[in-house]
Amino acid sequence: MAQYMLLGNEEPSNNKETFLQQFCLLAKNATGAALLDVIKQVLDAPNVFVFGELLAEPNVAELKSGPNAKYYNTLNLFAYGTYKQFRAHQEDYIELTPAMQKKLQHLTIVSLAIKTKSIPYAVLLNELEIDNVRHLEDIIIEAIYADIIHGKLFQNTRILEVDYAQGRDIPPGYTGKIVETLQAWVNSCDSVSNCIDMQIKYANSEKAKRLYNKERIEQELINLKKVLKSQTSDSDESMQVDTHGPGTSGSSGMSQSEVRKKPTKMKNPRSSAVGLKFSK
Repeated sequence: MAQYMLLGNEEPSNNKETFLQQFCLLAKNATGAALLDVIKQVLDAPNVFVFGELLAEPNVAELKSGPNAKYYNTLNLFAYGTYKQFRAHQEDYIELTPAMQKKLQHLTIVSLAIKTKSIPYAVLLNELEIDNVRHLEDIIIEAIYADIIHGKLFQNTRILEVDYAQGRDIPPGYTGKIVETLQAWVNSCDSVSNCIDMQIKYANSEKAKRLYNKERIEQELINLKKVLKSQTSDSDESMQVDTHGPGTSGSSGMSQSEVRKKPTKMKNPRSSAVGLKFSK
């Protein structure tokens, strides 16, 4: 079996909004059993995964407090809830067909993918109440082909890595929390921007100091070279004066060769002695 499965490279489709608008038009003029039938159709529809506009229709909102409140609750569950919530309070909702249950599981995967991009199989098995890994992978692949998530299945490590997840409906009153989150993000960006500005100022200051030190050192080197050159010139002039001093030149002076003592040639004493003649 491959280490991972790369799926869902296509761009998200915009046809889902068109399908929802069609159901909204049907719901506007529907009442009674016809309206309930529209709700069942939209829950079964394979290409509809957002329901906020339909919930906002006046005749649909009226179901909330009437005898058919279960239909409204079920539509609200598909808009904002998860499969685990359905399993915990099945008495509050209408009976779901297998297609509806699978769709709610797909929406639950989307909710998890919005919160984190790396989802362990264990979390998915728990949230979807599935005890078979192969069944879980089938559900995930179906969600990917439905174009509501894109990602990779790492079968060795049992992790779903999400690259893209379609957004779900925003619950009423949740916009305030979104504003707070965005404001916190803006404040964080401002802090980072201020920190960057301070670092830029510090870097510019350090650069100016280094340039000043470099120029100072270069000027000192120039001055030092001038001093050394001046000292060398004075030394040369002094040496020239010494070589032309007294006793070293002139007609009355004695050359070094003259100063040397010439070697004296000694005569043989025998050859120079006076001969004596003895007679008997």
